[in-house]
This record gives sequence, C-alpha cells and structure tokens, in this order.
Amino acid sequence: MNITFKNKRVLITGGASGIGKIMGSMALERGAELVIWDVNTQAMQATAQEFASLGKISVYTVDVTSYEQITLAAKRVKQELGPVDILINNAGIVVGKYFQDHTRADIDRTMQINTLALMYITQQFLPDMLERNTGSICNIASSAGLISNPRMSVYAASKWAVIGWSDSLRLEMEQQHKNIHVTTIAPYYINTGMFDGVRSIVPILKPENVARSVIRGIEKKRVFISMPWNLHFVRFGQAVMSVRLFDWFVGGVMGIYKTMDHFTGRK
Repeated sequence: MNITFKNKRVLITGGASGIGKIMGSMALERGAELVIWDVNTQAMQATAQEFASLGKISVYTVDVTSYEQITLAAKRVKQELGPVDILINNAGIVVGKYFQDHTRADIDRTMQINTLALMYITQQFLPDMLERNTGSICNIASSAGLISNPRMSVYAASKWAVIGWSDSLRLEMEQQHKNIHVTTIAPYYINTGMFDGVRSIVPILKPENVARSVIRGIEKKRVFISMPWNLHFVRFGQAVMSVRLFDWFVGGVMGIYKTMDHFTGRK
C-alpha cells in the first residue's frame, strides 16, 4: 500500500529554494500540510506567500549547523503543530575546491549541514513516529556518495556518510518491524544553481524531475533512488573493475573527474 501525502504534515529542510521548494509545492498539491525549515528567512517567507493558495504552510528560520536551533525548532513544531508524518532532509551545501584549500570552517560546515544535521533532525522526530508506529523519512544524499571525485572530497565524505547512515536506519526500522519507511536519494548534479559551472557529458538533472522522483519514491516506499537510473551501475563497475580501470573509464572516458574544474557554485 502506497503512502499518501493527503492530510499529512510534511517537513522539508532547505525548503525555500531548489528542489526543496519544488517538493513543497508538490506536497501541498497532494493535500499535505507543509512545514519549511530554512536559514534564509526572506526566501522562506516569499515561498510561503507564493504557495499560500495551495494549503497550510508554516515556516521556521533554522540554521541546521546549530544543534540548539534544531532542538528548539523541533520542540516548537511539535508544540504548535503536532507530530511530523513525513520528514525530508534536503538541506545541503558544497564547497568545490581541492582538499588542501578547505578551511576548518569549510570542513565543519559541510559535515554539519550535509551529515550531522540529518541525524540530529531525525532524532527529534523519530520518537513520535515510533510511538505512533507510522512515518516516512527521506534523506537526500548524492551520487557523490557512490563515487569519489576531485574537488569534492569533503562533500563526498558527507554524502557517503549519509548513504551509510540512512540505509542502516532503514534496516533498523525493518528489523524492529516498525511501520516507518526510509528512502535514500542519490542524484547526479542538479541544475539549481548549487553546481553552477559544472561541465558534464552526463546530462545535468532538471530540478522538477528530481523533485517529482523523490515525492513519487516516498509514495511508493522506494528504498534507494539514484538519478539517472544508470548510476546503479557505478557499484557494479567498482566491483568488477580494478581501481585503475575504473578511474580510466569514469575519469577518462566519461570525464567525471573533471566535471568540477570550472565550478563556481551559487552566487
């Protein structure tokens, strides 16, 4: 039986822009109540105004690098609105430079937003889901969590961690026979501005298509979604090829290892 968004409370982090914003509109169109967490108050309020005719929206300014802000915002959501039915951990950042050029702040912020925040936020809402024995958690990782890439060392580390944690959480819920579904998403580069400057022979994904796939994946209780579909072959290639052969094919033939050479990122 599929999950329905109708009359469900959906919380999306990073919901004021990019695929987070698009997923928010899709959730509202399906009859959900939307809760947006974002660090950009102005963009979040503009989004809430834009979507006002679609349904009930609540917004909370939250810097997810702060454990204190996460816990306080979660407490407010539960007190003011009630339990969250569907949690979409979407907020993320990328630095895009060689490892030696990262500052400590770059490393800390990347790991805090891309990895630790997902765990801390899920910790806040999972107990209610367990008590009611119902819920859905969707974690947005990246194809960088499947394949190493130059100028993405810390970003890749953060996303590898998300994939390992997210899928382990899924197994824990299944092992305990809980009706809580965990979906892990691993998309390629998405054309949202976050990866401006990236050059790739593999088509860069359209945000609308990614958002649609995520929402449908949650509805269908999908376990793992990689986009495009042929990214599933990455693990197979790593298993059957030597490291150097894999590097030659992915880095040389496909050009993946040079995709970040002209990265500028969102201004």
